[in-house]
Amino acid sequence: MKAQFLEHLAISRDYTLNVADAMPEDAYEFSPAPGVWSFRELMHHIAYGILWWRDNYILQQETAWAPTPVKGNKAQIRQELEAAYASLEDTVSAGGNIHNGFHATLDHISHHRGQATISLRIQGIVPPEYNF
Repeated sequence: MKAQFLEHLAISRDYTLNVADAMPEDAYEFSPAPGVWSFRELMHHIAYGILWWRDNYILQQETAWAPTPVKGNKAQIRQELEAAYASLEDTVSAGGNIHNGFHATLDHISHHRGQATISLRIQGIVPPEYNF
């Protein structure tokens, strides 16, 4: 079962990073409408959310929702995503009761990654193909 979780996680990571890479650096501040997160904010939210969902729903460690400020260029946001995915991968690899929150965590990522692909399309960018 752990191998299947890790496989699904790798697919999610690769696709999320491909989506993040597809948006040009100069469009990372793009927001599709007033009051809607920019692409940079959305990618940061995905990274922060991975850690928050991991803590609260996989590790069962109650953690307050307290996102860090959004900062950094495209490369730094990508590193933030990579670090969050690596942390989740380490948690899954360690085993334990990962069933409680793993799929909910991936669902949260998919929800916001879908928003990111819409931002790509609005910018005239065809999103990367989803490989599963």
